[in-house]
Amino acid sequence: MAGRLDGKRIVVTGAAQGIGLAMAECFLAEGASLFLIDRDGDLLAAEAGRLRADGGRIGHAAADITDADAIARAVAAAAGEIGRPNALVNNAGVNVFFEPLALSDADWQRCFDINLKGAWNCSRAVLPGMIEDGGGVILNIASTHAFTIIPHTFPYPVAKHALIGMTKALGLEYAGQGVRVNALAPGYVRTQKAVEYWNSFPDPVAAEAQTMTLHPGGRIASPEEIAKAALFMISDECPFMNATCLTVDGGMSVLHHP
Repeated sequence: MAGRLDGKRIVVTGAAQGIGLAMAECFLAEGASLFLIDRDGDLLAAEAGRLRADGGRIGHAAADITDADAIARAVAAAAGEIGRPNALVNNAGVNVFFEPLALSDADWQRCFDINLKGAWNCSRAVLPGMIEDGGGVILNIASTHAFTIIPHTFPYPVAKHALIGMTKALGLEYAGQGVRVNALAPGYVRTQKAVEYWNSFPDPVAAEAQTMTLHPGGRIASPEEIAKAALFMISDECPFMNATCLTVDGGMSVLHHP
């Protein structure tokens, strides 16, 4: 039986754990060839090896998405190992949360370098090949922070708002060349980052319970649930979806909190 991603040659960043790893597993199950990128080379190599042992066609490279030259080399390596990429998932990111006036210049720069510039570096590396080949798909992993504001999380939502702007701009710019550019906005997801966030409180159990009350269904997403949404958006099942954002947050951003 044909997979939903047969013929897709996908670059996934931030692929060594969490949502990125869940997407890699999901995409492989549907027939994709993958090239995985992460800053943590040891963890990436271990996970790529595990997936390769299960029969997946996988290449990988340890690279920092803020380094445009390193990303260009990684994409060139991807072309050699799995074929020129026709899909990209810009998943790598970092939480940078501050009260605005407590933010340092260095943390401002770090937030935008990773959450915005990094996505552009990767997009710029794959776009020429996609245009030459007549099409492709770029999916930017945004956040509900891209259209809502939680106090004391500055400047993360600013960067995510900008990522949506880049999604729309690139989607319109290259639609005529057959390239679709979209975003996916998860809410809370049960990743290691979420656990670390709860553990930063005096009572982690209470902090987790409070998070659950923000959601109409009383729970948060698993990485696998986000991966299934990404699968749809990377596939050819939504060929007219472009320059837009799909929200996957269980209704959290719709719920009015008194």
